[in-house]
Amino acid sequence: MTVPDKAKYYDHEEIDVQPIRDIAQDVLSEVSRVIVGYGEILQQLFIALLVNGHVLLEGVPGLGKTVMAKTFAKTLGISFRRVQFTPDLLPADITGTKIFDQN
Repeated sequence: MTVPDKAKYYDHEEIDVQPIRDIAQDVLSEVSRVIVGYGEILQQLFIALLVNGHVLLEGVPGLGKTVMAKTFAKTLGISFRRVQFTPDLLPADITGTKIFDQN
C-alpha cells in the first residue's frame, strides 16, 4: 500500500502565517474605520470570505448590515450584491438546493 501524496503536507516544515495575519489585520482595521463596535462580527465575516463561504446577515433595520458588506467589498476590491428578503423567501431560494439522485 502506498502513502497518498497528502502526506507531504504533514511534514515537519512549518508554514509562516504572519503575512496572512498582517493582511487580515490591515483589512479589519480599514473596515473598522467605517464600522465601529462590531469587531467579532467583522472577524467572523472575514473568515467566511477567506474560506469562500456564504454569510446571511440578519437583524432589524438600521444596524449597518449593508454598509458592513459594502465596506468589506470595497476594501477587498470585490463585487457586492444584496438580496432583500421577504417573509416568504428562504435562503435556499437564492443558494439553491442539492437533490440526491440515486441513479
